[in-house]
Amino acid sequence: MTGTLIAPVIPSAAVESRPARAHTAARTLPLAVAPVRPPALGRDVVYGLARVDRSGRVADRTVTGALGWRGGDRLTLTAEAGVVVIRRDPAGLVTLPPRPCVPIPAALRHRCGLLPGDPVLLTAVPAEDTLTAYSLAVVDQALRAYPVPGT
Repeated sequence: MTGTLIAPVIPSAAVESRPARAHTAARTLPLAVAPVRPPALGRDVVYGLARVDRSGRVADRTVTGALGWRGGDRLTLTAEAGVVVIRRDPAGLVTLPPRPCVPIPAALRHRCGLLPGDPVLLTAVPAEDTLTAYSLAVVDQALRAYPVPGT
């Protein structure tokens, strides 16, 4: 294996000073039951997590790569209550820079309450040529509204 370093495992003094325990039979744990999955959405969605940088850009190469967006593409952005929806649009007012990141204008960031350093959940739906950025406050509200089985 070229370029791979493997560090030796060296036990700490605390581990060496402990008295040896008698071996006991390992207990058998019950197998976990696979969770019930909600019905498929019928479309592929690519997820990513990014932070809003000081200039209002968000970037996740996997998400933007799934959409096939390139520098120079025009975008239309709409926003409300912690959610920014971005669509490729030849008449869009925002131009995608050469680097794979999406600039969110200050007015939209303020409308959504997004500040530099805030994490956002990114969802790309290639079939709809759409990228959506959700503030974690919105994600938290959605998770709280979904009942957890067994509680």
